[in-house]
Amino acid sequence: MPKASELKRGDVVDIDGVPHVVKHLDAKSPSSRGASTLYKIRFNNLVTGQKRDESCKSDNVFPLADCQRVSVQFSYVDNNMYMFMDTADYTQHGLAKDDLEDQLEYLTDGLEGITALIVQDKLVAIDLPQSVTMTIQETSPAIKGGSASARTKPATMATGLVVQVPEYVEQGEVIKINTTNAKFMSRA
Repeated sequence: MPKASELKRGDVVDIDGVPHVVKHLDAKSPSSRGASTLYKIRFNNLVTGQKRDESCKSDNVFPLADCQRVSVQFSYVDNNMYMFMDTADYTQHGLAKDDLEDQLEYLTDGLEGITALIVQDKLVAIDLPQSVTMTIQETSPAIKGGSASARTKPATMATGLVVQVPEYVEQGEVIKINTTNAKFMSRA
């Protein structure tokens, strides 16, 4: 059973008999002597989707929830359901559009490296890979002599994601994007 200080984003813990996934962690170190570090943790209930904020001391213990992590690939969209295929046994799992929130803009056909969280044989959440490669659909023309440390410009991907890229990057180029903060990493 991990302590609050050992939790990391994506961990699934059991709170009141219901699985919750850690979405955000923030450590606050008080300035007074003898006070312990407080951890503000945002959980998402994997059954209802509700958010739950907790403030804990570092030694608070959370039991791990019974869940399965499987590697999946994004397949297709069926009405409001996004379908993912288990790469081991080709089982199809669906997740509603509302459950994906800010992850939708990173999903492209055939995207691999996704980890699915399955509770009681039901897909409840996905973890995207650390980075994805996408093609720039629209951006202003490249500026000759633009350097890597110079100014940036907005670039729009096919999914609607807008990323700030260096001025030397052109429309149609494939770039690598960090999925945690939507930042340009490099050309692919």
